[in-house]
Amino acid sequence: MIEPIATHNLDRYGNAELPWSRPHGILADEKTAAQDLTYFIATVRPDGRSHSAGVGAVWVDDALYFVSGPDTLKSRNLAHNPACSVAVRLPGLDLVLEGDAHRVTDPSTLERVAAVYRTSGWPASVEGDAFTAAYNAPSAGPPPWHLYRLTLHTAVGVAGAEPHGASRWDFAH
Repeated sequence: MIEPIATHNLDRYGNAELPWSRPHGILADEKTAAQDLTYFIATVRPDGRSHSAGVGAVWVDDALYFVSGPDTLKSRNLAHNPACSVAVRLPGLDLVLEGDAHRVTDPSTLERVAAVYRTSGWPASVEGDAFTAAYNAPSAGPPPWHLYRLTLHTAVGVAGAEPHGASRWDFAH
């Protein structure tokens, strides 16, 4: 398990800090990939304005991966500035992951992540250094689609279920 180098309790009601193992356990659970979770990425345009969009994401081998069409605004923004955040509502916990996202072209990683996407119901296959499938989100554009890996710097979790709390986890990068 990827381990934080520091944990900060953000709770203002007296709850204990949340352990990183809580969101990590949900993300790493094979059943999570098959759940209908919506991930939103926030990127930065070259002029400094923000941009947010939904992405299909999966947690594989201790990292968050997501797909984006090469001509989408989010992909163009990441090419200019890899800094981004990804937000998701997990069961009982809202989570924001912050870091840098970079395109993945390694064949073995592409194959491993495509296999996870297939178990989640999206029939992704590797073609060259990208993904292809019979379909994708309408906003993704036509294939091929690029795979990105988020290098995690910080995560913030707010628990909406017991045990309640709010924490920030810092990671080495």
